[in-house]
Amino acid sequence: MAKRILVAVIFVPLLLAVMLFLPSIAWTAVVCFISAAASYELMRATGEGGLNLPMQIVTVLSAAALPLGSWAGLGTAYVNLCAFVVTAVCFWCAIRAYDGYSAPLGFFHVLVCLFGGVIIPLALAALVELRCMEYGKYLVLFAVLLTFVTDGGAYFAGMFLGRHRGVTKVSPNKSVEGYIGGFVSGIVFAVLYGLVVGEIARMPANLLSLALCGLFGALATEVGDLAFSFVKRQYGVKDFGNLLPGHGGMLDRFDSMMFCGPVVLFIVQCLPVFLEAAL
Repeated sequence: MAKRILVAVIFVPLLLAVMLFLPSIAWTAVVCFISAAASYELMRATGEGGLNLPMQIVTVLSAAALPLGSWAGLGTAYVNLCAFVVTAVCFWCAIRAYDGYSAPLGFFHVLVCLFGGVIIPLALAALVELRCMEYGKYLVLFAVLLTFVTDGGAYFAGMFLGRHRGVTKVSPNKSVEGYIGGFVSGIVFAVLYGLVVGEIARMPANLLSLALCGLFGALATEVGDLAFSFVKRQYGVKDFGNLLPGHGGMLDRFDSMMFCGPVVLFIVQCLPVFLEAAL
């Protein structure tokens, strides 16, 4: 427990400092590292030892490159290129393995690399796009804090009020009351955050947009947590990695943000969070 607290005390302020006070390229570099580490952790946990070195290298490189492409505004063509390279290299490795040049590789292994090298970084790239928008530091902080508040609200509501457990075998200890607590916490936090930041930045808050971010962002957070819990259950792993002692790996810490970030990005692009900002 002491190690877990110490890591949080050091890691969280550093993350917030980069997010809020340094140029957007610094935050992009952090997201690139998180994405690359998360993709490697996924391959290690699910690849069943079958992924060869070229597949791992191209997957990790693509995971690091895609958030950088979002920062640079390279668009769909760049995403298509990264996806093509990962697909081509992985299928070539699988074909050569089928011909008997190495241990057998299946279509499953190609899909793991595509998920790790394309899906994960595209989801995390939403945090880069939020940071690059007008008032971006407030928006990306909102998305990150929303996941923490939702998780915390669900945990404490389940601990003190949870009566109806076993909603899913993936997380049998979670209760209906816990999920409701997470949703309520997300909505309340979103509205309060908008009001406070709006007052600080002298911008009226769009309460409808904030409430929608809170509701659907909290829902996405809950789904993201369950999704990667399902992966861990299926492969019998407690944590995806150990980069953060006491907390697991990057995929353990940022799994919910992969679902919440894109949802928040979509909503704020459609409905401005701050009425004076055409986001």
